[in-house]
Amino acid sequence: MTALYPSNKMKMLAKCPAGLENALSQELSDLGAESIEVLNRAVAFEGDKHLLYSANYQCRTALRILLPIHQFTILTEDDLYTSIKAVKWEDYFSVDNTFAIDSTISNAVFTHSHYVSQRTKDAIADRFREKTGKRPSVDTVNPDFMINIHLNKDLLDLSFDSSGSSLHKRGYHISNAEAPLSEVLAAGMIMLSGWDGQSTFIDPMCGSGTILIEAAMIAMNLPAGQFREEFGFMKWKDFNRAIWEDVLNEGIEQQRDIEIEILGSDISGSNLRSAEANLRQARLHKDISIKVSPFQDIIPPDPPGVLITNPPYGERIMIEDITSLYKDLGNLLKRRFAGYKAWVISSDLQALKMIGLKPMKKHILFNGQLECRFVGFDLYDGSKKAAKQ
Repeated sequence: MTALYPSNKMKMLAKCPAGLENALSQELSDLGAESIEVLNRAVAFEGDKHLLYSANYQCRTALRILLPIHQFTILTEDDLYTSIKAVKWEDYFSVDNTFAIDSTISNAVFTHSHYVSQRTKDAIADRFREKTGKRPSVDTVNPDFMINIHLNKDLLDLSFDSSGSSLHKRGYHISNAEAPLSEVLAAGMIMLSGWDGQSTFIDPMCGSGTILIEAAMIAMNLPAGQFREEFGFMKWKDFNRAIWEDVLNEGIEQQRDIEIEILGSDISGSNLRSAEANLRQARLHKDISIKVSPFQDIIPPDPPGVLITNPPYGERIMIEDITSLYKDLGNLLKRRFAGYKAWVISSDLQALKMIGLKPMKKHILFNGQLECRFVGFDLYDGSKKAAKQ
């Protein structure tokens, strides 16, 4: 059996959505990562195999954990083929394993990532055929071995993807509402808000419950991968089950009971049914309270607390009067949420202004391809008495 890495310490790369790099950097630091470097949509770091497994299991804001293996200079199509073919692929997986390739390119001699993936596949398959007389099969759905190619200008980075399917696929999301929020983005929003799991948490437009579930997982210190059954590194030749068991046991030891209220509502009964299904899948239905209600009717518990929500933007969910919706949200915050902090994400910058409050903080985040602002409000003033009369 050949080890994927030559020593106990190795260089790794954690991918993340734009705007969450610093949050991910802090997560990796908390796990003991060394030589941390914040990049664009990624964080480079160093650590051992235990950290590789832990980063996959624990990190809430990571999409993938990559293990860089080779770097090549690529000037021609032949350079691509010969460089990839020269790699000793038989040391890493067998001809009976399936594999897949994920390629991204920028300002390179090639114009299509699909072509780069195809030539990479050909080079790997041809090497196996020459060595064994057989070619391994490609499986784009659930491959045994995932290969990542990043070609920037003439520099090609070849990495192995230790995550397998994207880490945003937590394993609890079995039912979607309209325009669902990514689990990684939801967790990142909560972390950027500074909420520590020790005060009331509310999402008044909760959709399928993603923000609520991520909040509960943070409050209970459940690992992000708690409900996943599989990671890519489990299929690697040098997968160490003893180390993996240690990581799992550490995840159990860190968990704590939830001692605060986590509340959600949505005007759509269909959305709430999706949320209920996801809460049950995550076994958090007894820890999170949800109800069908327009957000305008919410009367929150006494502060302190945090409200985080993802209202309609008018992009994928069409609202007849988006301006009125945001005005109503602002009025709700002013009248009933004194002593809370409130955070709202939206791609509609004009609608955000209709909230009528001065943000204390702003972050640029992306919900899919939509560039959004994630804005936070400190709700110092106002009276809740009037709202309850």
